[in-house]
Amino acid sequence: MGDMETSRRGVLGGAALGLAATAAPGAALAQSGGDGVPSLRDPRSAYTRTPFPEQRQAWPALASKMTPRPDHGEASYRGSGKLTGRKALLTGGDSGIGRAAAIAFAREGADVAINYHPSEEPDAREVADLIRQAGRKAVLLPADIRTQKACEDVVRKAIAQLGGLDLLVNNAAYQQSKADIMEISDEQFVRTYETNVYHVFRFSKAAIPSMPPGSVIINTISQNSYDPGEDLIDYASTKAAIQNLTRGMAKQLAKKGIRVNAVSPGPIWTPLQVAGGQLPGKMHEFGQDTSLGRAGQPAELASLYVALASGEATFSTGTAVGAHGGKGFP
Repeated sequence: MGDMETSRRGVLGGAALGLAATAAPGAALAQSGGDGVPSLRDPRSAYTRTPFPEQRQAWPALASKMTPRPDHGEASYRGSGKLTGRKALLTGGDSGIGRAAAIAFAREGADVAINYHPSEEPDAREVADLIRQAGRKAVLLPADIRTQKACEDVVRKAIAQLGGLDLLVNNAAYQQSKADIMEISDEQFVRTYETNVYHVFRFSKAAIPSMPPGSVIINTISQNSYDPGEDLIDYASTKAAIQNLTRGMAKQLAKKGIRVNAVSPGPIWTPLQVAGGQLPGKMHEFGQDTSLGRAGQPAELASLYVALASGEATFSTGTAVGAHGGKGFP
């Protein structure tokens, strides 16, 4: 689950190659030209520009059943040791942006625990295989995280099985598009807040006592945090709340030596979109109005999470990094 790009090259064998075969065009390109000079990729055509076909899955949906299948960097992300020895927990790590970050973290040297809804087990097992192929420990923690107990249990299990925790990515999200506020039920509004906002607070609060100085929390927000879409008013308001939480937590946790940042995606091709994130009949419009003329792929955000997580960004806290194809903030 989950709602945005640089060090992504190379190919793993086995399952990764199988996944690569279904990735969007342009996912795995040569790292450099014949003369050793790094090759350039035109961002307009780096991934598919073809409008997505109309499709629908029951929430929370599986990336493995999407057409085309999203590219999470399975065959293209190559690490360079930026997170060697780190211990990471990601919510919504089975697919979408969370999956791309999980793969990147493992290939940068981190052991990785992922939380996901129990119905997303098939996607989660693919991620676990990729993490292990990178030579890192994979911990699977299925749970519906809408309760305080579930959040605290996941964090506790992650710390126990990883042997500590110094990197937390709060990424899981629930999104349902409605053309009219009168169509948003109270149940949907509560569920959106429980999933999107409450889990950020609860996971962070449960994790902080075990996180040493130098640890990092990264929250996934959205361009909707700044410019709410008219069909996503409940979802957009949760992302604005998470943006505010990020900045407030950053100020407070600086005293503990813990950095808190956010990544702000624009339209990214993830299961959120096919599980109610787009209005019926509108899938072909998704991402077509960006300056680059296409939607983004999860793989294009992986390096942003790595950069914010790494020890190279020690003066970056309370910040948000955007990846929205030219239309959006920050």
